[in-house]
Amino acid sequence: MVRRAVFLILVIGCGTSGVFLAANLLRFWHLADSVKIALLIVAGILGLLLGILFAPRLINGVIWVVNKGEQHFQKIPVIDLVVGVLGLIIALIIANLFGNILASFGWLGKIIWLGVTMLLGYLGLSIGIKKGEELWSTVSSLSRASKEKSPKEQRHPGQVKIVDTSAVIDGRIADLCASGFIEGTLLVPVFVLDELQHIADSNDVLKRNRGRRGLDILNRMRKEAHVKIQIYEDVQALANIPEVDAKLVQLAKSLKAKIITTDFNLNKVAELQGVKVLNVNELANALKPIVLPGEEMVVQVVRDGKEAGQGVAYLDDGTMIVVDGGKKYIGKPVRATVTSVLQTTAGRMIFAKLKNLREDGGEKLDGVNAVG
Repeated sequence: MVRRAVFLILVIGCGTSGVFLAANLLRFWHLADSVKIALLIVAGILGLLLGILFAPRLINGVIWVVNKGEQHFQKIPVIDLVVGVLGLIIALIIANLFGNILASFGWLGKIIWLGVTMLLGYLGLSIGIKKGEELWSTVSSLSRASKEKSPKEQRHPGQVKIVDTSAVIDGRIADLCASGFIEGTLLVPVFVLDELQHIADSNDVLKRNRGRRGLDILNRMRKEAHVKIQIYEDVQALANIPEVDAKLVQLAKSLKAKIITTDFNLNKVAELQGVKVLNVNELANALKPIVLPGEEMVVQVVRDGKEAGQGVAYLDDGTMIVVDGGKKYIGKPVRATVTSVLQTTAGRMIFAKLKNLREDGGEKLDGVNAVG
């Protein structure tokens, strides 16, 4: 329907144009009125015929150009297209300022003004599209910079926490955030992301899996939104510091923030420099069941210990138990009495001795003899 309407308009326009053109030419000729009318009718008919002949081709050509332009613009990102249009508008405004000056030179000035307008319009659109991404990145970086100042300027010290690579790969931080035990803002410095990406691209399969796990955990934390996760990119002042741990400590000092980590060495270095550290391992150890000297427990000896005759067992939470005299019971359950508990930042270690040993080398466990 639309195509027919356009076709009709073009045909009528061509016929009208033929009559108008003939009328302007006949003004210079002295002919009888009847002859002029006949010539005008002939010109109108020729215009209509040309319209009927060329209108479909013109419509097809316009549709082809529109389709090509649509396909081309669909490949251009929206941001680039918006910036390109802004560039075109600015270029046309500048060209219009030149137009007032060039119009005083007559028809030659108008031709020059038309050429300048087309040139500036093309340059504005082209440069806007090509440089749109850079311009958007600049605006975004300025916006991020203003937001990144907010933890330092608007939040109380201690609410901002910087996440170390080891804590991200460990994964337990995501569960802590989900449980609500961690509040405030978690900052992930861009150099931590770079280190995670470097690990994920490693040739070593184990390292590559650890790196990918860390990136997956970060994405999961950002989507779940139990706490605010912010990528911190304002690290230009730390460019001269080569080590990631040293960068973390310096950044934490400047932002008066805490560091979340599972790295024992980073824990010590940060504490020496007066930076508060939240060690996930220390929290896990604090949540383990308390075992007191004199308590009895049944454990499975899995291997021998460092000292002669010692056996090593583990609780369900991973706590290591050193059983004195338990080497000969490897692979068997034994009843042991706790003698002492050693608590360190690296973990908890329980020392125990066998209970109810008999002279025949066996142990009575719940009425059943377990012979070594």
